[in-house]
Amino acid sequence: MTEHTVNDEHSVVLITGAAVRIGAACVRLFHAQGYRVLLHYRRSRIAAEQLADELNSKRSDSVRCLQADLLDLKQIEHLAANSIAQWGSIDVLINNASGFFPVPLAELTNEKWQQLNDSNAKAPLFLCKHLHHMLRRQHGCIVNILDSTALHGVAVFAPYTMAKAALANMTHTLARELAPEVRVNGIAPGVILWPEYNGGVSAEEQQIRVASTALQRMGTPEEIAHAALFLVRDASYITGQVIKVDGGATIAL
Repeated sequence: MTEHTVNDEHSVVLITGAAVRIGAACVRLFHAQGYRVLLHYRRSRIAAEQLADELNSKRSDSVRCLQADLLDLKQIEHLAANSIAQWGSIDVLINNASGFFPVPLAELTNEKWQQLNDSNAKAPLFLCKHLHHMLRRQHGCIVNILDSTALHGVAVFAPYTMAKAALANMTHTLARELAPEVRVNGIAPGVILWPEYNGGVSAEEQQIRVASTALQRMGTPEEIAHAALFLVRDASYITGQVIKVDGGATIAL
Protein backbone atom coordinates (compact mmCIF):
# COMPACT_ATOMS: atom_id res chain seq x y z
CA MET A 1 0.00 0.00 0.00
CA THR A 2 1.11 3.55 -0.61
CA GLU A 3 1.90 5.76 2.36
CA HIS A 4 -0.43 8.43 1.04
CA THR A 5 -4.02 8.30 2.27
CA VAL A 6 -7.07 10.26 1.24
CA ASN A 7 -8.65 10.59 4.65
CA ASP A 8 -6.55 13.25 6.36
CA GLU A 9 -7.25 16.91 6.95
CA HIS A 10 -5.14 17.93 3.95
CA SER A 11 -7.05 15.83 1.41
CA VAL A 12 -9.02 17.70 -1.24
CA VAL A 13 -12.17 16.35 -2.89
CA LEU A 14 -13.77 17.83 -6.01
CA ILE A 15 -17.49 17.05 -6.24
CA THR A 16 -19.34 18.01 -9.39
CA GLY A 17 -22.99 19.04 -9.31
CA ALA A 18 -22.59 19.52 -5.58
CA ALA A 19 -24.92 22.37 -4.65
CA VAL A 20 -28.05 20.27 -4.11
CA ARG A 21 -29.41 16.74 -3.68
CA ILE A 22 -26.87 13.88 -3.63
CA GLY A 23 -23.96 16.20 -4.38
CA ALA A 24 -24.75 18.40 -1.40
CA ALA A 25 -25.02 15.33 0.85
CA CYS A 26 -21.54 14.30 -0.28
CA VAL A 27 -20.21 17.79 0.44
CA ARG A 28 -21.60 17.72 3.98
CA LEU A 29 -20.33 14.24 4.80
CA PHE A 30 -16.83 14.66 3.40
CA HIS A 31 -16.53 18.03 5.08
CA ALA A 32 -17.62 16.52 8.40
CA GLN A 33 -14.86 13.94 8.00
CA GLY A 34 -12.21 16.63 7.65
CA TYR A 35 -11.80 16.92 3.90
CA ARG A 36 -11.37 20.20 2.10
CA VAL A 37 -14.13 20.39 -0.51
CA LEU A 38 -14.29 21.95 -3.94
CA LEU A 39 -17.99 22.42 -4.62
CA HIS A 40 -18.73 22.57 -8.33
CA TYR A 41 -22.02 23.94 -9.61
CA ARG A 42 -23.46 25.00 -12.93
CA ARG A 43 -26.50 27.18 -12.27
CA SER A 44 -27.21 26.73 -8.54
CA ARG A 45 -24.97 29.57 -7.38
CA ILE A 46 -27.12 30.68 -4.43
CA ALA A 47 -27.48 27.15 -3.06
CA ALA A 48 -23.75 26.51 -3.55
CA GLU A 49 -22.70 29.68 -1.79
CA GLN A 50 -25.13 29.15 1.07
CA LEU A 51 -23.82 25.62 1.64
CA ALA A 52 -20.20 26.81 1.46
CA ASP A 53 -20.88 29.69 3.89
CA GLU A 54 -22.54 27.32 6.35
CA LEU A 55 -19.64 24.86 6.33
CA ASN A 56 -16.93 27.53 6.28
CA SER A 57 -18.47 28.99 9.44
CA LYS A 58 -17.65 25.66 11.10
CA ARG A 59 -14.13 25.35 9.62
CA SER A 60 -12.60 28.38 7.98
CA ASP A 61 -11.71 28.16 4.28
CA SER A 62 -12.63 24.48 4.02
CA VAL A 63 -15.11 24.75 1.12
CA ARG A 64 -14.68 26.70 -2.10
CA CYS A 65 -17.21 27.05 -4.92
CA LEU A 66 -16.29 26.64 -8.58
CA GLN A 67 -18.69 27.34 -11.43
CA ALA A 68 -18.51 25.58 -14.80
CA ASP A 69 -20.79 24.35 -17.55
CA LEU A 70 -19.68 20.75 -18.07
CA LEU A 71 -21.26 20.69 -21.53
CA ASP A 72 -18.38 22.94 -22.65
CA LEU A 73 -15.01 21.20 -23.05
CA LYS A 74 -13.06 24.43 -22.53
CA GLN A 75 -14.86 25.03 -19.24
CA ILE A 76 -14.10 21.45 -18.14
CA GLU A 77 -10.40 22.05 -18.78
CA HIS A 78 -10.58 25.35 -16.89
CA LEU A 79 -12.42 23.68 -13.99
CA ALA A 80 -9.67 21.08 -13.68
CA ALA A 81 -6.90 23.69 -13.70
CA ASN A 82 -8.78 25.98 -11.33
CA SER A 83 -9.47 23.07 -8.97
CA ILE A 84 -5.79 22.21 -8.70
CA ALA A 85 -4.91 25.87 -8.22
CA GLN A 86 -7.16 26.25 -5.16
CA TRP A 87 -5.12 24.18 -2.68
CA GLY A 88 -2.41 22.80 -4.93
CA SER A 89 -3.73 19.25 -5.28
CA ILE A 90 -6.72 17.02 -5.88
CA ASP A 91 -7.00 13.70 -4.02
CA VAL A 92 -10.56 12.66 -4.87
CA LEU A 93 -12.86 13.29 -7.82
CA ILE A 94 -16.57 12.52 -7.45
CA ASN A 95 -18.33 12.75 -10.81
CA ASN A 96 -21.87 13.47 -9.66
CA ALA A 97 -23.18 16.14 -12.06
CA SER A 98 -25.83 14.72 -14.36
CA GLY A 99 -28.44 15.74 -16.87
CA PHE A 100 -31.71 13.83 -16.51
CA PHE A 101 -34.98 14.00 -18.39
CA PRO A 102 -37.18 11.57 -20.37
CA VAL A 103 -36.87 11.26 -24.13
CA PRO A 104 -39.47 9.01 -25.80
CA LEU A 105 -38.02 7.46 -28.93
CA ALA A 106 -40.40 9.38 -31.19
CA GLU A 107 -39.14 12.66 -29.67
CA LEU A 108 -35.43 11.84 -29.86
CA THR A 109 -33.23 14.52 -31.40
CA ASN A 110 -29.50 14.81 -31.77
CA GLU A 111 -29.55 17.81 -29.44
CA LYS A 112 -31.24 15.84 -26.64
CA TRP A 113 -28.91 12.89 -27.19
CA GLN A 114 -25.84 15.12 -27.03
CA GLN A 115 -27.03 16.93 -23.91
CA LEU A 116 -27.56 13.70 -21.97
CA ASN A 117 -24.50 11.92 -23.30
CA ASP A 118 -22.24 14.92 -22.76
CA SER A 119 -23.33 15.54 -19.17
CA ASN A 120 -23.36 11.91 -18.04
CA ALA A 121 -20.47 10.35 -19.98
CA LYS A 122 -18.37 12.84 -21.92
CA ALA A 123 -17.89 15.40 -19.15
CA PRO A 124 -16.71 12.87 -16.52
CA LEU A 125 -14.28 11.35 -19.04
CA PHE A 126 -12.72 14.67 -19.98
CA LEU A 127 -12.53 15.80 -16.37
CA CYS A 128 -10.64 12.59 -15.60
CA LYS A 129 -8.36 13.35 -18.55
CA HIS A 130 -7.42 16.74 -17.15
CA LEU A 131 -7.01 15.54 -13.55
CA HIS A 132 -5.45 12.10 -13.92
CA HIS A 133 -1.85 13.30 -13.61
CA MET A 134 -2.63 14.98 -10.30
CA LEU A 135 -4.64 12.00 -9.08
CA ARG A 136 -1.77 9.68 -9.99
CA ARG A 137 0.66 11.86 -8.07
CA GLN A 138 -1.62 11.86 -5.02
CA HIS A 139 -2.48 8.14 -5.29
CA GLY A 140 -6.06 9.35 -5.26
CA CYS A 141 -9.35 7.93 -6.38
CA ILE A 142 -12.38 8.58 -8.56
CA VAL A 143 -16.00 7.81 -7.71
CA ASN A 144 -18.58 7.98 -10.49
CA ILE A 145 -22.26 8.35 -9.61
CA LEU A 146 -24.26 6.22 -12.04
CA ASP A 147 -27.86 5.02 -11.85
CA SER A 148 -29.24 1.53 -11.29
CA THR A 149 -31.25 1.95 -14.51
CA ALA A 150 -27.96 1.85 -16.41
CA LEU A 151 -27.85 -1.85 -15.58
CA HIS A 152 -31.26 -2.72 -17.01
CA GLY A 153 -32.70 0.29 -18.86
CA VAL A 154 -36.05 1.99 -18.42
CA ALA A 155 -38.68 3.08 -20.93
CA VAL A 156 -38.47 6.62 -22.41
CA PHE A 157 -35.02 7.19 -20.92
CA ALA A 158 -32.83 5.52 -23.54
CA PRO A 159 -30.29 8.36 -24.02
CA TYR A 160 -29.90 8.81 -20.26
CA THR A 161 -29.53 5.13 -19.40
CA MET A 162 -27.17 4.59 -22.35
CA ALA A 163 -24.98 7.45 -21.12
CA LYS A 164 -24.93 6.04 -17.59
CA ALA A 165 -24.04 2.63 -19.00
CA ALA A 166 -21.13 4.31 -20.78
CA LEU A 167 -20.09 5.80 -17.45
CA ALA A 168 -20.10 2.31 -15.95
CA ASN A 169 -17.85 1.12 -18.76
CA MET A 170 -15.59 4.12 -18.19
CA THR A 171 -15.34 3.12 -14.53
CA HIS A 172 -14.08 -0.37 -15.45
CA THR A 173 -11.78 0.90 -18.19
CA LEU A 174 -10.12 3.71 -16.25
CA ALA A 175 -9.67 1.42 -13.25
CA ARG A 176 -7.36 -0.62 -15.47
CA GLU A 177 -5.70 2.33 -17.19
CA LEU A 178 -4.97 4.37 -14.06
CA ALA A 179 -3.92 1.48 -11.83
CA PRO A 180 -2.07 1.06 -9.59
CA GLU A 181 -1.91 4.70 -8.56
CA VAL A 182 -5.60 5.61 -8.87
CA ARG A 183 -8.63 3.58 -7.85
CA VAL A 184 -11.82 4.10 -9.88
CA ASN A 185 -15.22 2.90 -8.68
CA GLY A 186 -18.88 3.73 -9.17
CA ILE A 187 -22.14 3.86 -7.26
CA ALA A 188 -25.46 2.99 -8.88
CA PRO A 189 -28.25 4.57 -6.79
CA GLY A 190 -31.81 3.30 -6.98
CA VAL A 191 -34.86 5.19 -5.71
CA ILE A 192 -33.27 8.02 -3.75
CA LEU A 193 -34.93 11.29 -4.77
CA TRP A 194 -37.80 11.87 -7.15
CA PRO A 195 -36.77 13.68 -10.34
CA GLU A 196 -37.37 17.38 -10.75
CA TYR A 197 -38.09 17.54 -14.49
CA ASN A 198 -41.49 18.85 -15.58
CA GLY A 199 -44.26 16.47 -14.61
CA GLY A 200 -42.07 14.46 -12.27
CA VAL A 201 -43.25 11.02 -11.19
CA SER A 202 -46.89 10.34 -10.33
CA ALA A 203 -47.84 9.13 -6.86
CA GLU A 204 -48.88 5.79 -8.35
CA GLU A 205 -45.53 5.33 -10.08
CA GLN A 206 -43.73 6.29 -6.87
CA GLN A 207 -45.56 3.54 -4.99
CA ILE A 208 -44.69 1.01 -7.70
CA ARG A 209 -41.01 1.90 -7.64
CA VAL A 210 -40.73 1.77 -3.86
CA ALA A 211 -42.60 -1.56 -3.81
CA SER A 212 -40.04 -2.98 -6.26
CA THR A 213 -37.27 -2.66 -3.68
CA ALA A 214 -36.49 -5.53 -1.33
CA LEU A 215 -36.23 -3.09 1.57
CA GLN A 216 -39.61 -1.49 0.73
CA ARG A 217 -38.42 2.08 1.12
CA MET A 218 -36.65 4.90 -0.64
CA GLY A 219 -32.99 5.48 0.00
CA THR A 220 -31.52 8.81 1.06
CA PRO A 221 -28.84 11.08 -0.38
CA GLU A 222 -26.88 10.51 2.82
CA GLU A 223 -26.74 6.77 2.11
CA ILE A 224 -25.16 7.47 -1.28
CA ALA A 225 -22.70 9.86 0.36
CA HIS A 226 -21.71 7.19 2.89
CA ALA A 227 -21.13 4.71 0.04
CA ALA A 228 -18.87 7.27 -1.62
CA LEU A 229 -16.96 7.84 1.62
CA PHE A 230 -16.48 4.08 2.01
CA LEU A 231 -15.04 3.79 -1.50
CA VAL A 232 -12.70 6.73 -0.91
CA ARG A 233 -11.55 6.10 2.65
CA ASP A 234 -12.04 2.44 3.51
CA ALA A 235 -11.80 0.49 0.25
CA SER A 236 -8.08 0.48 -0.49
CA TYR A 237 -8.30 -2.90 -2.27
CA ILE A 238 -11.41 -2.15 -4.34
CA THR A 239 -11.22 -0.76 -7.86
CA GLY A 240 -13.21 -1.14 -11.06
CA GLN A 241 -16.43 -1.91 -9.20
CA VAL A 242 -19.93 -0.46 -9.39
CA ILE A 243 -21.81 -0.80 -6.11
CA LYS A 244 -25.60 -0.91 -6.37
CA VAL A 245 -27.18 1.14 -3.58
CA ASP A 246 -30.80 0.50 -4.55
CA GLY A 247 -32.51 -1.23 -1.64
CA GLY A 248 -32.30 -4.55 -3.43
CA ALA A 249 -34.31 -3.46 -6.47
CA THR A 250 -31.85 -5.18 -8.83
CA ILE A 251 -30.87 -8.22 -6.77
CA ALA A 252 -31.39 -10.60 -9.69
CA LEU A 253 -29.46 -8.47 -12.20
